[in-house]
Amino acid sequence: MEISASAVKELRDKTGAGVMDCKAALKQANGDMNEAIDYLRKKGAATAQKRGGRATSEGQIQSYIHAGNKIGVLVEVNCETDFTGKTEDFTELAKNLAMQIAATSPISVDREGIPAELLDKEKEIYTAQAKDSGKPEKVIDKIVEGKLKKYYSEVCLLEQTYVKNPDITIQDLLYEIMAKTGEKITIRRFVRFQLGEADE
Repeated sequence: MEISASAVKELRDKTGAGVMDCKAALKQANGDMNEAIDYLRKKGAATAQKRGGRATSEGQIQSYIHAGNKIGVLVEVNCETDFTGKTEDFTELAKNLAMQIAATSPISVDREGIPAELLDKEKEIYTAQAKDSGKPEKVIDKIVEGKLKKYYSEVCLLEQTYVKNPDITIQDLLYEIMAKTGEKITIRRFVRFQLGEADE
């Protein structure tokens, strides 16, 4: 199948992937733009996983103050090289992450960052709710598991839906930038302040 230059350009504009990668993705997807985007996203995820062991000691700390000066965020985003850390794409990523944190108020970057006592308390609540609704014992664990998955998607930054594009998660967004830069990118930490909020 012949892939037009305009289709390659369109896919490139949407994903930031290289010309050859875009051409290969469109061929793979028989010219279907959405399928090609999915193909590139999966490829980016696979490549990112291969980079798992690389050190990320460069990057940026970005801040975001919400209109009205009542919410403020600091986020540290890391990459492998100083060069990538200074690019426009990386700066935009860090700024967008700071805005995401301001908007969605996550507890941690990933599941591992959620305090154990908080997780135990959630499990306890979900178990009690399932039992109170008269669900049979054998399905309670499944119900709790389902509710926990939803909980993670609300409180773990990487599992949250990206506010600027609800079709992807923050993890997908990172994979896209990793595919574009060829580097491992991690969100190291963040802090979110809200005026008048009590200290934990």
